[in-house]
Amino acid sequence: MQASVAHKESFINELPRSPNQISPRESRSWVWLTIAAVLLLFSNGADNIPIAAWLAPVFMLRFVRSQSLKVGLLVTYILLIAAFSFQFRGMVPIPGVAYYIFLLIWGIPLVVPYIVDRLVAHKLTGPVATLVFPAAWAATEYLLSRGLYATWGSAAYSQYGNLPLLQVLSITGLWGITFLIGWFAAVCNWLWEEGFGSEPARGGAWLCAGVIATVILLGGARIALFPPSSQTVRVASISKRKVEPELSEAVSQRMFSGQATSDDMDAIQRWATAMDDDLLSRAEREMQAGARIVFWGETNAPVLKENETALIARGTDLAAKYHVYLGMALGVWNRGKTPPLENKLVLIQPDGQVAWEYHKARPVPGPEAAMQVRGDGKLRALDTPYGRLSSIICYDGDFPQLLAQAGALGADVMLDPSNDWQAIDPWHTQMVSFRAIEQGFNLIRQTSQGLSAAFDYQGRRLAAMDHYQTTDYAMISQVPTSGVRTIYSRLGDWFAWLCLVGLALLTVQSLGRKHA
Repeated sequence: MQASVAHKESFINELPRSPNQISPRESRSWVWLTIAAVLLLFSNGADNIPIAAWLAPVFMLRFVRSQSLKVGLLVTYILLIAAFSFQFRGMVPIPGVAYYIFLLIWGIPLVVPYIVDRLVAHKLTGPVATLVFPAAWAATEYLLSRGLYATWGSAAYSQYGNLPLLQVLSITGLWGITFLIGWFAAVCNWLWEEGFGSEPARGGAWLCAGVIATVILLGGARIALFPPSSQTVRVASISKRKVEPELSEAVSQRMFSGQATSDDMDAIQRWATAMDDDLLSRAEREMQAGARIVFWGETNAPVLKENETALIARGTDLAAKYHVYLGMALGVWNRGKTPPLENKLVLIQPDGQVAWEYHKARPVPGPEAAMQVRGDGKLRALDTPYGRLSSIICYDGDFPQLLAQAGALGADVMLDPSNDWQAIDPWHTQMVSFRAIEQGFNLIRQTSQGLSAAFDYQGRRLAAMDHYQTTDYAMISQVPTSGVRTIYSRLGDWFAWLCLVGLALLTVQSLGRKHA
Protein backbone atom coordinates (compact mmCIF):
# COMPACT_ATOMS: atom_id res chain seq x y z
CA MET A 1 0.00 0.00 0.00
CA GLN A 2 2.88 2.34 0.76
CA ALA A 3 4.42 2.73 -2.65
CA SER A 4 7.18 5.30 -2.46
CA VAL A 5 7.20 8.50 -4.47
CA ALA A 6 10.15 7.12 -6.42
CA HIS A 7 8.19 3.99 -7.36
CA LYS A 8 5.25 6.09 -8.54
CA GLU A 9 7.57 8.25 -10.62
CA SER A 10 9.17 5.14 -12.08
CA PHE A 11 5.74 3.73 -13.06
CA ILE A 12 4.72 7.01 -14.70
CA ASN A 13 8.04 7.28 -16.54
CA GLU A 14 7.65 3.78 -17.95
CA LEU A 15 4.21 4.46 -19.48
CA PRO A 16 4.26 4.64 -23.30
CA ARG A 17 4.67 8.15 -24.68
CA SER A 18 5.57 9.83 -27.93
CA PRO A 19 9.24 10.47 -28.70
CA ASN A 20 8.82 14.20 -28.12
CA GLN A 21 6.92 13.84 -24.86
CA ILE A 22 8.85 14.83 -21.72
CA SER A 23 8.24 12.86 -18.54
CA PRO A 24 7.35 14.71 -15.31
CA ARG A 25 10.62 13.55 -13.80
CA GLU A 26 12.66 14.97 -16.69
CA SER A 27 10.69 18.20 -16.56
CA ARG A 28 11.36 18.68 -12.85
CA SER A 29 15.03 17.87 -13.38
CA TRP A 30 15.54 21.27 -15.01
CA VAL A 31 14.47 22.88 -11.76
CA TRP A 32 17.15 20.89 -9.94
CA LEU A 33 19.67 21.94 -12.60
CA THR A 34 18.82 25.60 -12.06
CA ILE A 35 19.35 25.26 -8.32
CA ALA A 36 22.62 23.40 -8.93
CA ALA A 37 23.81 26.10 -11.33
CA VAL A 38 23.31 28.85 -8.76
CA LEU A 39 24.99 26.86 -6.00
CA LEU A 40 27.93 25.90 -8.22
CA LEU A 41 28.88 29.56 -8.61
CA PHE A 42 29.69 29.69 -4.90
CA SER A 43 30.88 26.13 -4.28
CA ASN A 44 34.59 26.80 -4.83
CA GLY A 45 37.08 29.47 -5.81
CA ALA A 46 36.86 33.24 -5.50
CA ASP A 47 33.32 33.54 -4.10
CA ASN A 48 33.38 30.35 -2.10
CA ILE A 49 30.56 29.59 0.38
CA PRO A 50 31.45 26.27 2.08
CA ILE A 51 27.87 24.96 2.45
CA ALA A 52 27.26 25.47 -1.29
CA ALA A 53 29.95 22.87 -2.00
CA TRP A 54 27.84 20.27 -0.13
CA LEU A 55 24.52 21.22 -1.71
CA ALA A 56 25.49 21.78 -5.37
CA PRO A 57 26.34 18.11 -6.15
CA VAL A 58 23.07 17.00 -4.50
CA PHE A 59 21.03 18.79 -7.17
CA MET A 60 23.56 18.16 -9.93
CA LEU A 61 23.38 14.43 -9.28
CA ARG A 62 19.57 14.58 -9.20
CA PHE A 63 19.57 16.21 -12.64
CA VAL A 64 21.97 13.69 -14.17
CA ARG A 65 20.02 10.73 -12.82
CA SER A 66 16.68 12.15 -13.99
CA GLN A 67 17.72 12.91 -17.56
CA SER A 68 18.62 10.75 -20.50
CA LEU A 69 22.28 9.80 -20.60
CA LYS A 70 23.21 11.99 -23.57
CA VAL A 71 21.33 15.10 -22.50
CA GLY A 72 22.19 14.85 -18.81
CA LEU A 73 25.92 14.40 -19.22
CA LEU A 74 26.32 16.93 -22.03
CA VAL A 75 24.50 19.64 -20.09
CA THR A 76 26.43 18.75 -16.93
CA TYR A 77 29.75 18.97 -18.78
CA ILE A 78 28.90 22.42 -20.13
CA LEU A 79 27.62 23.67 -16.78
CA LEU A 80 30.64 22.43 -14.84
CA ILE A 81 32.99 24.17 -17.30
CA ALA A 82 31.02 27.41 -17.02
CA ALA A 83 30.99 27.17 -13.22
CA PHE A 84 34.73 26.52 -13.07
CA SER A 85 35.48 29.49 -15.32
CA PHE A 86 33.46 31.70 -12.95
CA GLN A 87 34.84 30.21 -9.73
CA PHE A 88 38.47 30.52 -10.82
CA ARG A 89 38.25 33.58 -13.05
CA GLY A 90 41.64 35.21 -13.48
CA MET A 91 43.37 32.33 -11.68
CA VAL A 92 44.45 30.29 -14.71
CA PRO A 93 47.50 31.95 -16.33
CA ILE A 94 46.75 30.79 -19.86
CA PRO A 95 46.18 33.50 -22.50
CA GLY A 96 43.91 33.68 -25.54
CA VAL A 97 42.37 30.70 -27.29
CA ALA A 98 44.55 28.29 -25.31
CA TYR A 99 42.48 29.14 -22.22
CA TYR A 100 39.26 27.93 -23.85
CA ILE A 101 40.98 24.77 -25.04
CA PHE A 102 42.14 24.25 -21.46
CA LEU A 103 38.55 24.61 -20.20
CA LEU A 104 37.28 22.01 -22.67
CA ILE A 105 39.93 19.55 -21.52
CA TRP A 106 39.58 20.42 -17.83
CA GLY A 107 35.86 19.79 -18.03
CA ILE A 108 36.43 16.09 -18.68
CA PRO A 109 37.65 15.17 -15.16
CA LEU A 110 34.99 17.47 -13.70
CA VAL A 111 32.21 15.42 -15.30
CA VAL A 112 33.83 11.98 -14.88
CA PRO A 113 32.33 11.29 -11.40
CA TYR A 114 28.85 11.97 -12.79
CA ILE A 115 29.49 9.72 -15.79
CA VAL A 116 30.64 6.88 -13.56
CA ASP A 117 27.69 7.32 -11.23
CA ARG A 118 25.23 7.38 -14.13
CA LEU A 119 26.64 4.19 -15.62
CA VAL A 120 27.34 2.19 -12.46
CA ALA A 121 25.29 3.26 -9.44
CA HIS A 122 21.84 2.38 -10.84
CA LYS A 123 22.96 -1.25 -11.23
CA LEU A 124 23.70 -1.53 -7.51
CA THR A 125 21.38 -1.39 -4.56
CA GLY A 126 21.32 -0.02 -1.05
CA PRO A 127 24.20 1.77 0.67
CA VAL A 128 26.74 0.21 -1.69
CA ALA A 129 25.35 2.26 -4.57
CA THR A 130 25.99 5.49 -2.65
CA LEU A 131 29.73 4.81 -2.64
CA VAL A 132 30.14 5.02 -6.41
CA PHE A 133 29.93 8.81 -6.80
CA PRO A 134 32.19 9.79 -3.87
CA ALA A 135 34.78 7.13 -4.73
CA ALA A 136 34.84 8.27 -8.36
CA TRP A 137 35.16 11.93 -7.33
CA ALA A 138 37.96 11.34 -4.84
CA ALA A 139 39.81 9.01 -7.22
CA THR A 140 39.53 11.49 -10.10
CA GLU A 141 40.87 14.35 -7.99
CA TYR A 142 43.75 12.19 -6.81
CA LEU A 143 44.78 11.23 -10.34
CA LEU A 144 44.44 14.85 -11.43
CA SER A 145 46.68 15.98 -8.55
CA ARG A 146 49.58 14.16 -10.10
CA GLY A 147 49.39 16.27 -13.24
CA LEU A 148 50.59 19.75 -14.19
CA TYR A 149 47.95 21.64 -12.22
CA ALA A 150 48.19 19.60 -9.02
CA THR A 151 45.26 20.02 -6.64
CA TRP A 152 43.78 23.17 -8.15
CA GLY A 153 39.99 22.91 -8.24
CA SER A 154 39.72 20.25 -5.53
CA ALA A 155 36.35 20.35 -3.76
CA ALA A 156 38.15 19.94 -0.44
CA TYR A 157 39.58 23.47 -0.61
CA SER A 158 36.03 24.84 -0.43
CA GLN A 159 36.02 23.90 3.27
CA TYR A 160 38.86 26.24 4.26
CA GLY A 161 38.19 27.66 7.71
CA ASN A 162 36.24 24.67 9.04
CA LEU A 163 39.13 23.52 11.24
CA PRO A 164 37.32 20.63 12.99
CA LEU A 165 36.46 19.09 9.61
CA LEU A 166 39.90 19.84 8.16
CA GLN A 167 41.67 17.76 10.80
CA VAL A 168 40.74 14.68 8.74
CA LEU A 169 43.43 15.90 6.31
CA SER A 170 45.97 14.54 8.78
CA ILE A 171 44.55 11.06 8.11
CA THR A 172 43.19 10.92 4.55
CA GLY A 173 44.56 14.00 2.83
CA LEU A 174 42.27 16.02 0.56
CA TRP A 175 40.55 12.91 -0.69
CA GLY A 176 38.70 12.24 2.57
CA ILE A 177 36.94 15.61 2.45
CA THR A 178 36.01 15.24 -1.22
CA PHE A 179 34.66 11.76 -0.46
CA LEU A 180 32.47 13.05 2.38
CA ILE A 181 31.01 15.82 0.19
CA GLY A 182 30.30 13.32 -2.60
CA TRP A 183 28.88 10.72 -0.23
CA PHE A 184 26.52 13.29 1.27
CA ALA A 185 25.21 14.05 -2.23
CA ALA A 186 24.76 10.37 -3.12
CA VAL A 187 22.96 9.54 0.14
CA CYS A 188 20.65 12.56 -0.24
CA ASN A 189 19.73 11.28 -3.69
CA TRP A 190 19.13 7.77 -2.37
CA LEU A 191 16.73 9.16 0.21
CA TRP A 192 15.18 11.39 -2.45
CA GLU A 193 14.60 8.46 -4.81
CA GLU A 194 13.33 5.99 -2.22
CA GLY A 195 11.33 8.47 -0.16
CA PHE A 196 11.49 9.22 3.56
CA GLY A 197 9.33 6.17 4.18
CA SER A 198 12.17 3.87 3.09
CA GLU A 199 13.80 2.40 6.15
CA PRO A 200 17.06 1.41 4.37
CA ALA A 201 17.42 4.92 2.90
CA ARG A 202 16.75 6.53 6.26
CA GLY A 203 19.32 4.25 7.83
CA GLY A 204 21.86 5.21 5.19
CA ALA A 205 21.18 8.88 5.80
CA TRP A 206 21.72 8.47 9.53
CA LEU A 207 24.94 6.55 8.88
CA CYS A 208 26.28 9.29 6.58
CA ALA A 209 25.29 12.03 9.01
CA GLY A 210 26.86 10.08 11.86
CA VAL A 211 30.16 9.64 10.05
CA ILE A 212 30.36 13.33 9.13
CA ALA A 213 29.45 14.37 12.68
CA THR A 214 32.05 11.98 14.12
CA VAL A 215 34.76 13.39 11.84
CA ILE A 216 33.91 16.92 12.94
CA LEU A 217 33.69 15.99 16.63
CA LEU A 218 37.01 14.16 16.60
CA GLY A 219 38.61 17.02 14.70
CA GLY A 220 37.30 19.47 17.27
CA ALA A 221 38.65 17.27 20.04
CA ARG A 222 42.08 17.22 18.40
CA ILE A 223 42.11 21.01 18.29
CA ALA A 224 40.85 21.43 21.84
CA LEU A 225 42.80 18.68 23.57
CA PHE A 226 46.06 18.51 21.63
CA PRO A 227 47.00 22.05 20.52
CA PRO A 228 50.62 22.93 19.75
CA SER A 229 52.38 23.33 23.10
CA SER A 230 56.02 23.81 22.16
CA GLN A 231 58.00 27.01 22.47
CA THR A 232 57.67 29.47 19.62
CA VAL A 233 60.21 31.28 17.48
CA ARG A 234 59.91 34.80 16.14
CA VAL A 235 59.92 34.70 12.34
CA ALA A 236 60.10 37.83 10.23
CA SER A 237 59.16 37.55 6.56
CA ILE A 238 59.21 40.46 4.15
CA SER A 239 58.22 41.21 0.56
CA LYS A 240 59.82 43.44 -2.01
CA ARG A 241 58.54 46.97 -2.48
CA LYS A 242 59.01 49.59 -5.13
CA VAL A 243 62.36 51.33 -4.95
CA GLU A 244 64.16 53.82 -7.14
CA PRO A 245 65.27 53.43 -9.83
CA GLU A 246 62.35 51.27 -11.06
CA LEU A 247 62.78 48.98 -14.03
CA SER A 248 60.73 50.01 -17.04
CA GLU A 249 58.36 47.55 -18.68
CA ALA A 250 60.21 47.83 -21.99
CA VAL A 251 63.58 46.93 -20.45
CA SER A 252 61.98 44.05 -18.55
CA GLN A 253 60.46 42.63 -21.73
CA ARG A 254 63.77 42.84 -23.59
CA MET A 255 65.52 41.10 -20.71
CA PHE A 256 63.05 38.20 -20.66
CA SER A 257 63.18 37.89 -24.44
CA GLY A 258 67.00 37.82 -24.44
CA GLN A 259 67.28 41.09 -26.38
CA ALA A 260 68.60 43.37 -23.64
CA THR A 261 71.16 45.96 -24.79
CA SER A 262 74.22 47.04 -22.83
CA ASP A 263 72.28 50.10 -21.63
CA ASP A 264 69.46 47.80 -20.56
CA MET A 265 71.88 45.67 -18.58
CA ASP A 266 73.19 48.76 -16.79
CA ALA A 267 69.61 49.71 -15.87
CA ILE A 268 68.92 46.16 -14.70
CA GLN A 269 72.06 46.20 -12.56
CA ARG A 270 71.09 49.49 -10.89
CA TRP A 271 67.55 48.26 -10.25
CA ALA A 272 68.69 44.89 -8.87
CA THR A 273 71.22 46.53 -6.55
CA ALA A 274 68.57 48.89 -5.18
CA MET A 275 66.13 46.01 -4.60
CA ASP A 276 68.76 43.85 -2.89
CA ASP A 277 69.99 46.70 -0.69
CA ASP A 278 66.44 47.40 0.45
CA LEU A 279 65.74 43.76 1.31
CA LEU A 280 68.98 43.34 3.25
CA SER A 281 68.50 46.56 5.22
CA ARG A 282 64.93 45.59 6.13
CA ALA A 283 66.08 42.07 7.05
CA GLU A 284 68.67 43.62 9.37
CA ARG A 285 65.96 45.74 10.96
CA GLU A 286 63.97 42.60 11.78
CA MET A 287 67.06 40.86 13.15
CA GLN A 288 67.69 43.80 15.45
CA ALA A 289 64.07 43.54 16.59
CA GLY A 290 64.62 39.94 17.73
CA ALA A 291 63.64 37.72 14.80
CA ARG A 292 65.54 34.42 14.80
CA ILE A 293 64.45 33.40 11.30
CA VAL A 294 64.17 35.93 8.48
CA PHE A 295 63.33 35.38 4.81
CA TRP A 296 61.63 37.15 1.93
CA GLY A 297 59.26 36.39 -0.96
CA GLU A 298 59.93 34.36 -4.09
CA THR A 299 62.59 35.85 -6.43
CA ASN A 300 62.30 39.14 -4.53
CA ALA A 301 66.09 39.62 -4.72
CA PRO A 302 67.02 39.90 -8.42
CA VAL A 303 70.67 39.35 -9.22
CA LEU A 304 72.81 38.69 -12.28
CA LYS A 305 74.67 35.41 -12.12
CA GLU A 306 78.04 37.12 -12.03
CA ASN A 307 76.97 39.08 -8.92
CA GLU A 308 75.34 36.20 -7.05
CA THR A 309 78.36 35.20 -4.96
CA ALA A 310 78.86 38.73 -3.71
CA LEU A 311 75.19 39.07 -2.78
CA ILE A 312 75.18 35.78 -0.84
CA ALA A 313 78.35 36.87 0.95
CA ARG A 314 76.51 39.96 2.20
CA GLY A 315 73.78 37.66 3.48
CA THR A 316 76.24 35.38 5.27
CA ASP A 317 77.86 38.36 7.00
CA LEU A 318 74.46 39.59 8.15
CA ALA A 319 73.31 36.18 9.46
CA ALA A 320 76.58 35.69 11.33
CA LYS A 321 76.47 39.20 12.82
CA TYR A 322 73.03 38.66 14.41
CA HIS A 323 73.22 34.87 14.77
CA VAL A 324 70.02 34.21 12.83
CA TYR A 325 68.82 31.97 9.99
CA LEU A 326 68.44 33.98 6.80
CA GLY A 327 66.51 32.72 3.79
CA MET A 328 67.55 34.60 0.65
CA ALA A 329 64.96 34.00 -2.09
CA LEU A 330 66.85 34.84 -5.26
CA GLY A 331 65.95 35.34 -8.89
CA VAL A 332 69.31 34.68 -10.52
CA TRP A 333 69.51 35.79 -14.16
CA ASN A 334 72.07 33.77 -16.09
CA ARG A 335 72.59 35.36 -19.50
CA GLY A 336 73.41 32.98 -22.29
CA LYS A 337 71.89 29.96 -20.54
CA THR A 338 68.66 28.16 -21.37
CA PRO A 339 66.56 28.42 -19.29
CA PRO A 340 68.10 31.60 -17.87
CA LEU A 341 66.40 32.01 -14.47
CA GLU A 342 67.27 30.26 -11.21
CA ASN A 343 64.41 30.57 -8.75
CA LYS A 344 65.85 29.42 -5.45
CA LEU A 345 66.06 29.85 -1.70
CA VAL A 346 69.53 30.04 -0.16
CA LEU A 347 69.35 29.29 3.57
CA ILE A 348 72.20 30.70 5.64
CA GLN A 349 72.96 29.49 9.17
CA PRO A 350 73.91 31.67 12.17
CA ASP A 351 77.55 30.74 11.66
CA GLY A 352 77.47 32.24 8.19
CA GLN A 353 77.55 28.89 6.38
CA VAL A 354 75.11 28.07 3.56
CA ALA A 355 72.86 25.21 4.64
CA TRP A 356 71.27 24.64 1.21
CA GLU A 357 70.21 26.07 -2.10
CA TYR A 358 66.71 24.88 -2.93
CA HIS A 359 65.50 25.41 -6.49
CA LYS A 360 61.77 25.58 -7.15
CA ALA A 361 60.71 22.05 -8.07
CA ARG A 362 57.40 22.84 -9.78
CA PRO A 363 57.43 26.00 -11.91
CA VAL A 364 53.96 27.08 -13.03
CA PRO A 365 53.19 25.57 -16.47
CA GLY A 366 53.64 28.07 -19.26
CA PRO A 367 56.10 30.99 -19.49
CA GLU A 368 57.45 30.44 -15.96
CA ALA A 369 58.29 26.80 -16.59
CA ALA A 370 59.95 27.72 -19.89
CA MET A 371 62.09 30.37 -18.22
CA GLN A 372 63.17 28.69 -14.98
CA VAL A 373 65.71 26.05 -14.08
CA ARG A 374 63.74 23.21 -12.52
CA GLY A 375 64.94 21.86 -9.19
CA ASP A 376 65.65 18.23 -8.41
CA GLY A 377 62.43 17.90 -6.42
CA LYS A 378 64.21 16.92 -3.20
CA LEU A 379 63.29 18.86 -0.07
CA ARG A 380 66.07 19.79 2.34
CA ALA A 381 65.98 19.74 6.14
CA LEU A 382 68.15 21.29 8.83
CA ASP A 383 68.07 20.71 12.59
CA THR A 384 68.10 23.98 14.51
CA PRO A 385 67.30 25.19 18.04
CA TYR A 386 63.93 26.20 16.56
CA GLY A 387 62.97 22.83 15.17
CA ARG A 388 63.80 21.10 11.91
CA LEU A 389 63.56 23.62 9.07
CA SER A 390 62.62 22.87 5.48
CA SER A 391 61.51 24.94 2.49
CA ILE A 392 59.45 24.97 -0.68
CA ILE A 393 58.70 27.75 -3.15
CA CYS A 394 55.16 28.88 -4.02
CA TYR A 395 53.55 26.46 -6.55
CA ASP A 396 55.44 23.55 -4.95
CA GLY A 397 52.90 23.77 -2.13
CA ASP A 398 50.03 22.64 -4.37
CA PHE A 399 51.51 19.14 -4.76
CA PRO A 400 50.75 16.83 -1.80
CA GLN A 401 53.06 14.14 -3.16
CA LEU A 402 56.02 16.56 -3.20
CA LEU A 403 55.24 17.75 0.33
CA ALA A 404 55.11 14.15 1.54
CA GLN A 405 58.89 14.47 1.81
CA ALA A 406 58.40 17.06 4.55
CA GLY A 407 56.53 14.54 6.66
CA ALA A 408 59.12 11.86 6.02
CA LEU A 409 61.89 14.30 6.98
CA GLY A 410 60.07 15.23 10.19
CA ALA A 411 59.97 18.92 9.29
CA ASP A 412 58.75 21.20 12.09
CA VAL A 413 58.86 24.58 10.35
CA MET A 414 58.32 25.11 6.60
CA LEU A 415 59.47 28.30 4.87
CA ASP A 416 57.51 29.09 1.71
CA PRO A 417 58.63 32.18 -0.23
CA SER A 418 55.92 32.88 -2.79
CA ASN A 419 54.76 35.32 -5.43
CA ASP A 420 51.10 35.45 -6.53
CA TRP A 421 48.80 37.90 -8.31
CA GLN A 422 45.65 39.62 -7.13
CA ALA A 423 43.15 37.16 -8.65
CA ILE A 424 44.46 34.28 -6.51
CA ASP A 425 44.69 36.33 -3.33
CA PRO A 426 43.94 34.88 -0.74
CA TRP A 427 42.93 31.56 -2.35
CA HIS A 428 46.42 30.26 -3.07
CA THR A 429 47.69 30.82 0.45
CA GLN A 430 44.59 29.14 1.89
CA MET A 431 45.30 26.11 -0.29
CA VAL A 432 48.83 25.57 1.01
CA SER A 433 47.63 25.70 4.62
CA PHE A 434 46.14 22.25 3.96
CA ARG A 435 49.67 20.87 3.51
CA ALA A 436 50.51 21.95 7.07
CA ILE A 437 47.66 19.85 8.48
CA GLU A 438 48.42 16.91 6.19
CA GLN A 439 52.12 16.66 7.00
CA GLY A 440 52.15 18.09 10.52
CA PHE A 441 54.48 21.07 10.09
CA ASN A 442 54.13 24.76 10.93
CA LEU A 443 54.11 26.96 7.84
CA ILE A 444 55.13 30.51 7.00
CA ARG A 445 54.16 31.61 3.49
CA GLN A 446 55.52 35.03 2.54
CA THR A 447 53.71 36.14 -0.59
CA SER A 448 54.49 39.09 -2.80
CA GLN A 449 51.30 40.32 -4.50
CA GLY A 450 49.12 38.10 -2.35
CA LEU A 451 48.26 36.98 1.17
CA SER A 452 51.18 36.22 3.47
CA ALA A 453 50.22 34.02 6.41
CA ALA A 454 51.61 31.70 9.06
CA PHE A 455 49.76 28.55 10.15
CA ASP A 456 50.37 25.96 12.84
CA TYR A 457 50.09 22.24 12.07
CA GLN A 458 46.38 22.23 12.92
CA GLY A 459 45.64 24.96 10.40
CA ARG A 460 45.23 27.87 12.80
CA ARG A 461 46.26 31.16 11.24
CA LEU A 462 48.91 32.72 13.45
CA ALA A 463 49.63 35.87 11.47
CA ALA A 464 48.65 37.42 8.15
CA MET A 465 49.48 40.32 5.88
CA ASP A 466 47.83 41.15 2.57
CA HIS A 467 50.10 42.73 -0.02
CA TYR A 468 47.26 44.97 -1.20
CA GLN A 469 46.43 46.27 2.28
CA THR A 470 49.84 47.18 3.70
CA THR A 471 52.66 49.64 3.18
CA ASP A 472 55.36 47.92 5.24
CA TYR A 473 55.31 44.51 3.47
CA ALA A 474 56.58 42.74 6.59
CA MET A 475 54.93 40.01 8.67
CA ILE A 476 55.96 38.96 12.17
CA SER A 477 54.79 35.56 13.41
CA GLN A 478 55.39 33.50 16.53
CA VAL A 479 55.59 29.95 15.21
CA PRO A 480 55.67 26.68 17.22
CA THR A 481 59.05 24.98 16.95
CA SER A 482 57.68 21.42 17.00
CA GLY A 483 55.48 19.67 14.48
CA VAL A 484 53.84 16.23 14.60
CA ARG A 485 53.93 13.07 12.52
CA THR A 486 50.46 12.51 11.12
CA ILE A 487 48.84 9.32 9.88
CA TYR A 488 48.78 10.81 6.39
CA SER A 489 52.49 11.63 6.54
CA ARG A 490 53.20 7.99 7.41
CA LEU A 491 50.74 6.18 5.11
CA GLY A 492 50.47 8.65 2.24
CA ASP A 493 47.55 8.46 -0.19
CA TRP A 494 46.11 5.26 1.21
CA PHE A 495 42.57 6.62 1.16
CA ALA A 496 42.80 7.67 -2.49
CA TRP A 497 43.99 4.19 -3.40
CA LEU A 498 41.16 2.69 -1.35
CA CYS A 499 38.75 4.75 -3.44
CA LEU A 500 40.38 3.58 -6.67
CA VAL A 501 40.27 -0.07 -5.67
CA GLY A 502 36.77 0.24 -4.25
CA LEU A 503 35.52 1.90 -7.42
CA ALA A 504 37.01 -0.87 -9.54
CA LEU A 505 35.28 -3.52 -7.40
CA LEU A 506 31.95 -1.69 -7.55
CA THR A 507 32.23 -1.41 -11.32
CA VAL A 508 32.94 -5.14 -11.67
CA GLN A 509 30.02 -5.92 -9.39
CA SER A 510 27.70 -3.75 -11.48
CA LEU A 511 28.67 -5.53 -14.70
CA GLY A 512 27.07 -8.72 -13.43
CA ARG A 513 23.72 -7.05 -12.80
CA LYS A 514 20.90 -5.98 -15.04
CA HIS A 515 19.59 -2.42 -15.22
CA ALA A 516 17.87 -1.64 -11.93
